[in-house]
Amino acid sequence: MENRELIMQCAKTLFYAKGYDAVGVQEIVDRAGITKPTLYYYFGSKFGLLKTLIEVKFGEFRVQLHEVEGLDCRIEEVLYRFARTYCSFFENDREFYMLFMALYYSARENEAYQAVKPYVTEFYELVVGIFDRASGQLGNMNGRQRQFAIGFIGTINHYLMLRFEEDGAQKVQISETEIDAVVRQFMYGIFS
Repeated sequence: MENRELIMQCAKTLFYAKGYDAVGVQEIVDRAGITKPTLYYYFGSKFGLLKTLIEVKFGEFRVQLHEVEGLDCRIEEVLYRFARTYCSFFENDREFYMLFMALYYSARENEAYQAVKPYVTEFYELVVGIFDRASGQLGNMNGRQRQFAIGFIGTINHYLMLRFEEDGAQKVQISETEIDAVVRQFMYGIFS
């Protein structure tokens, strides 16, 4: 593994376990077995390291999301595929998902929040766009695309967080049946 990837992996693990603010550069370089100048060469600072880590990890996810966003099919299918993509992102790198969520829920003045905010905003706008394009299929939209996006994202995130709690340290696998049930619950309410 190259130094750059090794540093990002070590930082991700430490940030996840202890929180971004609680981890110092020295701890990262000790874990990676490198020197501070090496970290600074690749990232410039701890904040630069965090920004690069988010960009790399979110960049992989972004490509998959845009593939789903561009689907031309019923809203239920788009939401199902979106939820499957999102759950796969969680399953494949639970540490990063949990770190991302923790950063988003940090204090708004915190530099870690500032690093993650553009990606959360992009993600949210992508989901709003899905509901915008589906307005012809959903007769009750009435300008509530943003509200629907918040509800859908919240439903998936809360489901993933609770599944993580239930399964503990085990690798979480979300079945197709579970994803279908979450989407149906969102689309049709408790009588689905």
